[in-house]
Amino acid sequence: MPHNFELDTLKIRIADPKLAPLELRVRVQRALRQLILDGVLAPGSRLPATRTLAQSLSVSRDTVEMAYVQLQLDGYIVRREGSGSFVSEKIGPSLRGTRTRKANLAGLPPRADGAVALSARGADILASGGVADQQEVRAFATGLPETRTFPMNIWERLQRQALKDYRPSALLHGDPQGAEPLRQAIAGYLNLERGAKVTADQVLVLSSTRQALFLCAQVLVDAGKPILMEDPGYFGARKAFELAQLKIVPVPVDEKGLRTDRLYADTSGASTLYVTPSHQYPTGATLALERRLELTAWAAERQGWIIEDDYDSQFHYEGLPTACVQGVDKYNRTIYLGTFSKSLFPGLRMGYMVLPQELVKPMSYARSILDGHTPQLAQLTLARFIEDGHFGAHIRAMRKIYAVRREAMADAVERHLSPIVTARLPPGGLNMPCVLAEGWSEPETIRQAARAGILLPGLSRLYATPPAVGGWLLGFAALTPHEIETAIQRLVKAIT
Repeated sequence: MPHNFELDTLKIRIADPKLAPLELRVRVQRALRQLILDGVLAPGSRLPATRTLAQSLSVSRDTVEMAYVQLQLDGYIVRREGSGSFVSEKIGPSLRGTRTRKANLAGLPPRADGAVALSARGADILASGGVADQQEVRAFATGLPETRTFPMNIWERLQRQALKDYRPSALLHGDPQGAEPLRQAIAGYLNLERGAKVTADQVLVLSSTRQALFLCAQVLVDAGKPILMEDPGYFGARKAFELAQLKIVPVPVDEKGLRTDRLYADTSGASTLYVTPSHQYPTGATLALERRLELTAWAAERQGWIIEDDYDSQFHYEGLPTACVQGVDKYNRTIYLGTFSKSLFPGLRMGYMVLPQELVKPMSYARSILDGHTPQLAQLTLARFIEDGHFGAHIRAMRKIYAVRREAMADAVERHLSPIVTARLPPGGLNMPCVLAEGWSEPETIRQAARAGILLPGLSRLYATPPAVGGWLLGFAALTPHEIETAIQRLVKAIT
């Protein structure tokens, strides 16, 4: 056996538990490959004969031969008849200049743990921490709907029907704009239920509202330019705009929603606005009709765009929901965003945009570059779910359930937390904002609750300039009244 061959090291590598599920020939091949890559077996060094190595490892010669064959096919070794097997000269630095290269490399400072070379944009993304979606039902995660009562049997039946009727086209790439049956179903629903003015060719089916926001940021506003946003406002929207390197200009909100007087007073030069008029996130305010009309006039004057996020408008508990801005916009400057993650279930990963005609093509092209299309089978199943009336029935059932849970949350907060927080009863939605009394620290209550296994989403992070008094945004839709009561009692115990 060659004097420079590391037999003991090879044996250790072959016995690595990570390689245990693999066949023995593959373990031998992988171990030898790693020794070559690590430089333990230098370029040009000779390997033992297959018979010799097999005896040393107590394996069959065929096992070693198959490992060598694969290493040769992959270019790690060369085999010369009558001479033996050698590590390829092409692996690692060539013999010429090896000493110089090693000296240069030795002079480099060691890289700090976790350090990685990123672009400026990549570094900003890493520093932002991303957006974390709640992957389990937990008090008091925001934006989670009730999923335990979803009519899965109906969904599965419709999915089987769609697969039978559209096979094999449902298994191929789809239209980046979305399956036509679903676009027609969405348009019909919005016209009937939200007072919109939509045709199927204006609908772009997407994976989420965040994807829609990302597309808007990329297509409508140049990097470094301003975009207007409610303050406080949706955290995911802010992250999407920051990712596109836009300058976010906050516009205050009051009890009637976005302050249009401050909108008209803006001197940043922004011509695009993100707004949640039906149910302002997170305050719950509904934008007054006169302000909706002022919004559309502002967009027309600026030749700009209104990005209307109608994220949970189906769940309104006091009277009928107000018609969407898109439906009253006679200037066609509104981009309407909707999602099925809250009305149905988050795992569906489906949302949509309703676009002015001149934006349909550029947005569809941008979407085709981003991820191609939304899975066809899910789209076709959802189209039938809407067309057959199941979507409307599910919304009506959930509206009743959530209304009860909203009252349960308000009652539990009042009975157990009234000296600590003041709850604002929202007219709609899935979350309840609560403002902390003076002397209570939002970060500290969040930490104390976390130790008790309770998630307290803070209000302060949703403000461009954090308020003097913090608070929480409590999600109630995914919890039964009993679960709400129990969790509130645990919360009280944790923070007091």
